[in-house]
Order: sequence, then C-alpha cells, then structure tokens
Amino acid sequence: MKPALLLLALTAQLALAAPRTPNIIFIMADDLGYTDVACFGSKYYETPNIDRLAAQGMRLMSHHHCQNCAPTRAALMSGQYGARTGVYTVGGIDRFDWSQRPLRPVDNVTDLPLDRDIIAKQLKAPGYATAMFGKWHIGERGDFHPGKRGFDEAISSAGVHFDFNTNPKTDYPKGQYLADFLTDKAVDFITRHKDKPFFLYLPHFGVHSPFQAKADLIAKFKPKPGVGGHNNPTYAAMIASVDESVGRVMKTLDDLKLADNTVLIFTSDNGGYGGYGGPLGLLREPGKEGQGKKGKAGDDGGGITDNAPLRSGKGSLYEGGTREPFIVRWPGVVKPGSACEVPTIHVDIFPTFLELTGAPMPRQVLDGESLVKLLRDPAAKLQRDAIFQHFPGYLGSGPGLWRTTPVSLIQAGDWKLMEYLEDGKLELYNLRNDIGESKNLAKEMPDKAKELHARLVAWRAEVKAPMPTPNKPGAAPAEPATKKGKGKKKQDE
Repeated sequence: MKPALLLLALTAQLALAAPRTPNIIFIMADDLGYTDVACFGSKYYETPNIDRLAAQGMRLMSHHHCQNCAPTRAALMSGQYGARTGVYTVGGIDRFDWSQRPLRPVDNVTDLPLDRDIIAKQLKAPGYATAMFGKWHIGERGDFHPGKRGFDEAISSAGVHFDFNTNPKTDYPKGQYLADFLTDKAVDFITRHKDKPFFLYLPHFGVHSPFQAKADLIAKFKPKPGVGGHNNPTYAAMIASVDESVGRVMKTLDDLKLADNTVLIFTSDNGGYGGYGGPLGLLREPGKEGQGKKGKAGDDGGGITDNAPLRSGKGSLYEGGTREPFIVRWPGVVKPGSACEVPTIHVDIFPTFLELTGAPMPRQVLDGESLVKLLRDPAAKLQRDAIFQHFPGYLGSGPGLWRTTPVSLIQAGDWKLMEYLEDGKLELYNLRNDIGESKNLAKEMPDKAKELHARLVAWRAEVKAPMPTPNKPGAAPAEPATKKGKGKKKQDE
C-alpha cells in the first residue's frame, strides 16, 4: 500500500476508535418541587425511574434555579443571570398591583434577546444534532422560536395537558397526554440520531397547572394515604407521567446501547407550587414573615404540594422557590449513588455543556462555571465560591400577600444573605444548620452580614443589575412595552 493510502487508512481507523463526545439529554419538569420525588424525600409521590437514575448517578443537593419559569429557561439557554438578559419573571409588571408598594418594578423582557447565542447553536459547531420538545417560554414568534435559534427540530407546547396546541402545528392521536406526546418525539429523535452526537432538551409542561392527569394514574393514587403536604392524587399522577417519560428515555438509551456515552440530566425549573401555609410561607411586608393559615398544602396561594423542610415555594427566593432536584448520570465518570453538596445554579449548565462537547464560546459573557470537575469528584472545589440571584419585581399571591417583593441574594458556602430592596432589610441564614431559613442571623452576626452584603452590592455593579425605582404609593401601575415584546398574564406563574 502506498504511504499516502496507508496514512489515510490509519487515520480512518483512529477516527473509528476514538471515543465520541457524549450525547446530552436535559429533561426538565415544570414546577416540580425539591422534595416532590422520592429520592429527594417524598413518601407519597412515586418516581421509580427518577430514583433509579439517581442510584446510577449523582444528586446535586444544593442546585438552584430562578423563582419562576421564564427566567430559569433564559439562564439555561444563555448562560447568563437575569440581570444581564432582562428576563427576570413571567409577563409584564402589570400582573400584580404594586401601586401601593414603595418601588416600581423593572420592566421585564419576555423574549430572550436575539444577540445571545443559545447553547443549541454552540453545539452545532462540533457536529451535534439538536432538538427541543416541550415548554420553551422565552419567545414563540419569528426568530425567537427555538427552531430559529439553533435547534434542528423544535416543537413547543404548554398551557394544557390534553387537547394541546403545538408550535409548529403537529398532529397527534386524539386524547393523548402532552407528556406522552413529547416523549414520543424525544424517543424518535434519539433513535434517528443514534449514530452521531446529539443534544436533546426535553422541558415538560408537567407538573404545571392546570392539574390534569391520566385517569388510570389518578385512580392508582386515590386510595393512597397522603404524607405531610404530599396528598393530591391528580398531582401524584402528573408526577408519575413525568417519571414514565424519564423511564422511556432511559430504556431507549439502553436498547440502542447509547447509555454509556450519554450524559442524562433531570431537574425542574423552579420550586413546587405550595408551602405557603404557616408563618414562614408568604410575605405581608418585605423581609417579614407572613400570616398565612397553618395547614396542609393548598392554603394561602392555592398550592398543591409542599416543599418542606424548605421554606415557601414557587415565586419565592427562599429555598422552597429556587432549590431543585438535580440528577446527573454519566456512566464511567459519575459515581453511582453519589451526592454533591456544593452550591450550583442554572448559569453553570451552559459552560458545563461546552466542556463536555468542545463547543466554542458564545458571543456573550458566561456567568457560570463548568461543573465537570464536580461530576468527576463531588468533593472538588469550584473557582468561584458564591452564587447570586436578583429579582427587581413583585410576585403576588393574594390580597395583601406576596410570594416575594424585590430582593437580591448571595449564597457563599453554607451562608445565604438576602437583601429586600424596599427597605434594605437583610436576612442571613446558615443553610447547613437551618435549611428551612427559620432564624435570621443578621443581627447576631453583623460582620458576616456586612461581608456578604458588600459582595452582593459589588456583584450587582459588575453585572449592571437593573434596580427598581421609587414609586409614589397610590399611583396606578402603567405597563410600558417590554424591550422584546409585550408580556401576557400567565396562570400562577
């Protein structure tokens, strides 16, 4: 054989023998609370497939997203905090009456700006096939749709679980459940792209309201006694459908012999919708405990679950609103059954995927840090030692009750400091000793509070975080157009 032909043959053999960069599957539930899966504490909901995934992978025990839907999705796709994208909540600022509050909220951006390269676009460079099936929620019209931003295939749907609409319009069997439809699309995509690297983003609409589930699953849970604030058979059935989806994806990977070369992640977009009952659930005034009735999930705010032992729920920046179940399986790298206590956050996912795939950096600055070293060793240390949140608006719950008022926070190790922006009140918690955030240590430990507050102020300056402005109580809220489209009122977001 001629030397040139021999070189080509050797090159081809080496290419065949070289390990392929891993496939990535990111499955995200909607409004599923930290303890809404059995492997994170539920004694009522049944999640055998998610539990099996945790047994085969790693649980990140202190992973955080935003307090509600759209900002989490914007942060995941852009790798940036909401302070940079302008996406910090759902819809416009007129959703809740802030006219009697001392601050005017910052106008919210409803569509992720087009000058941000999303993760799917970056993964095209190293040859990944990309797909998104489910709730997008950061831009449906024109170039904001995921199919125009780097996903080869994209079908978005949210709003109801039966008789749902899709964008683009897609046929499906009459009576099909949305979670099953999305999983059908996911399994088909995996099967068609088994011979090349792929990235699949599967953001379910379940378990978001309206609370609708398959009749056979509801019947299964009706006779089962509730445990604590976990007691609703319809909600349990919705969780079971999301768990079935995870199981079907896992089986597909096994059948196609792809599991060993696939990073499979399961999480939720924000805290569970509940936990508002009791003295620590809702705010009457910034930084002050609410006066909600004590009782089961469903009191004060229409909650359907409970995030205990975490405080409050969806819409709050206490842990019940932002801490999520987060599971990563990566065979041969992640130790089965392991857990990591290092605080992590949504903006870490983009740089993690870049390191996994060798994809190029985007145009925009990235706020997070790759978690690959933690996946290899849960005791490893990241370069950064703090994560941040900034919410310059209001999320109401009922007359005189708020899930949150404007607030910023920093978490550094076990310490979490919150600054309520209406009056500058500080709350300091040691999450290792007080995961329920029941004891404010700001007055007992003024030096620690001062240190963390200085870091929070410096971070806000660094990212140019927009701040709410003074409001004259009594003035009617007037909603101007947002930078990237008019917001619409969303149910219980």
